[in-house]
Amino acid sequence: MLLSIATTRPPATDLGFLLHKHPDRLHETELPFGRALVFYPQADAARCEATLLMEVDPVGLVRGHGFSDGLLDQYVNDRPYAASSFLAVAMGRALRSAMNGVSRERPELAGEALPLEARVTPLPARGGEALVRALFEPLGWTVGVEPVAAPDGGSSPYLALALTGTQRLSALLNHLYVLIPVLDDDKHYWVGEDEVTKLLKRGEGWLEGHPARDLIVGRYLIHRRSLERAALRRLALEAADDEDAVAAAPRAAPEDALEKPLRLNDERLGAVAEALRAAGAKVVADLGCGEGKLLQRLVRERWIERLIGVDAASRDLERASRRLKLNLAGGPPEGRVTLLHGALNYRDSRWAEADAAALVEVIEHLDPDRIPALEAVVFADARPRTVVVTTPNAEYNALFEGMAPGALRHPDHRFEWTRDEFAAWAGRVAGAWGYQLALSGIGPQDPTLGAPTQMAVFTLGQAEA
Repeated sequence: MLLSIATTRPPATDLGFLLHKHPDRLHETELPFGRALVFYPQADAARCEATLLMEVDPVGLVRGHGFSDGLLDQYVNDRPYAASSFLAVAMGRALRSAMNGVSRERPELAGEALPLEARVTPLPARGGEALVRALFEPLGWTVGVEPVAAPDGGSSPYLALALTGTQRLSALLNHLYVLIPVLDDDKHYWVGEDEVTKLLKRGEGWLEGHPARDLIVGRYLIHRRSLERAALRRLALEAADDEDAVAAAPRAAPEDALEKPLRLNDERLGAVAEALRAAGAKVVADLGCGEGKLLQRLVRERWIERLIGVDAASRDLERASRRLKLNLAGGPPEGRVTLLHGALNYRDSRWAEADAAALVEVIEHLDPDRIPALEAVVFADARPRTVVVTTPNAEYNALFEGMAPGALRHPDHRFEWTRDEFAAWAGRVAGAWGYQLALSGIGPQDPTLGAPTQMAVFTLGQAEA
């Protein structure tokens, strides 16, 4: 049985950094029931393909661990030849770092959506092509299925599966890790409570909202009702937490609770969108995009050609993807919105094409000693034509009911600037990097304390742009 994964993102050999497997070598992983080999049938700048080949020892399988009551069935079965939970175990051993979305040498690459092709063959599908499509298509994959004929030329439950799409490699591997045993509807080892934990870890961010969630849980846990109930209960709690987070429930976000009576978030997003529109922005990078609220506001605007969201929190990116319905029916066209996992204090060429950047309520979450690095990345290196920055006005906090003097609006804020402090910072940055500056307030204007949010719009002159 084999699993092949390929990409055409140049240079395609970067796939080796994600898999932690050098394309010029054969990589072998010993397993309790055989061995897994990883090799590259093709590795050049245009296309790179890695193959995981499973070799299962049928004698080793039953040496003290028979999985069938019939003696003959212990040795004569499809386990050495068809993809199953054995392949999932091999993936967990040989490709663990890639499944976890970690790349030591290229951390930014691990969070990038890549054009991917995957093939699994032969794959037992107890439910046929319809089930295969019902499992993979809601996850954004284009599915190809070829039947594998029985030796006598008749029909069989086996098929060759092909998946294509633009997603993170870790997402592909986790989808396969969970769904291959689901299609087989069997497991070669004892399933206990630890399997619930594995299922929830590998299904994080997609399983709770999958239309076939209950079927996936039931088959993955080999229909053990107590484990199914435990898994579904935890998934329901996670889904509720995500709903609360997306809806910005006050108990989850103190800042939103304070600002909600003013409808400040809506007004802030509207002001940023208008500033970007007035600047003639076509490609916008939302830096520190979080759960995608600004992206959701901007994706409806026809004057924007492309949106790029960047955030250091992978879970927030998953929520943003669901909020925007990326790769799903009703979502934006493929390629119009790109979500990137990355830190804002490191240079990142993936969003360098943006002609405008927005940092909406982001800068106050940074330690002050990291702000110069952010300035260099945004204003000196990427140098978009327009940069919009919003941040709380610390003076206005005195008007929030129940807020203690000197307190910050959110426990993760490292500081909150007064209007003079923000103006001084923005003026210094504009002068240092050759930008023109416009300052304004967002929200109800107090005659003494100003507006609750302050905004700076940095613009390069025509010659610079």
